[in-house]
Amino acid sequence: MPPISLAYWRWTGAFIVAVGFAWPRLKADLPILLRHWKMMLVLSASGIASYNTLSYIGLTSTSALNVLLLQSASPLIIIVWAYLLFRETPTARQTLGVLVSLTGVAAIAAHGSIETLAQLRLNPGDIWVLVALLIYGFYCVTLRKRPAVHPLSFLVAAMGIGSCMMLPFMLGEFAIGARIEGGFASYLGIAYTAVLPSFVAYLFFNRGVELLGAGPAGQSMHLMPLFGSVLAVLFLHEQFQPYHGVGIVMIGAGIMLASFKSVRGQRSIARPTVT
Repeated sequence: MPPISLAYWRWTGAFIVAVGFAWPRLKADLPILLRHWKMMLVLSASGIASYNTLSYIGLTSTSALNVLLLQSASPLIIIVWAYLLFRETPTARQTLGVLVSLTGVAAIAAHGSIETLAQLRLNPGDIWVLVALLIYGFYCVTLRKRPAVHPLSFLVAAMGIGSCMMLPFMLGEFAIGARIEGGFASYLGIAYTAVLPSFVAYLFFNRGVELLGAGPAGQSMHLMPLFGSVLAVLFLHEQFQPYHGVGIVMIGAGIMLASFKSVRGQRSIARPTVT
């Protein structure tokens, strides 16, 4: 699958699926969305159009291990953006929690081998992924400024705008000969990505950011290698190894630590009102 085409059809497919559910809310919220068109452009460009597109481009020239470890830096990136944009500082416990869970991710990704981590080398694809993560961290932190509309209205509008932003690049990729191959299996994969990781997961994640704030919600990204390991054991018949157990315990402990917030920190979270 060409990377830009995958990103485009992922979000266009998600928009097509979601717009039917969201239409009554979207129609009622449209005046508010139009008043906040500048913020909608920012959030659509960062959270929809850029993040997955740049990630997929990077994945064509780097390893899964590199991407997993880079992606695990997301909670730290979010903390930095929260400070730069809103002067929010994490507590010592939150910072420790991020570092503990990050260590757990490294243990799973490297299969418990320090030598594997020592042999890690960066390549051009990692730069694309890192830029994507920087942009997505900005989206997570700026999400608090989204218009005060229903979550479905916001998500569908953002997906539609993001798809329009990606369209010229997808057409350019098509013009140079890039095509989706693999037949039905490839299109089934796109359909899955459109419905669950795009529509459903983004709806839940946006709500989590709204309720918890960007930092604690971003910490959930460390759960991806944990879930990936469990799914690999269940569906790919991989053997559960001691490093899986160590990583899972450390990720869980880190998330618990990072979930504790001071009263001052809780009051600083700006949550949009939804109906």
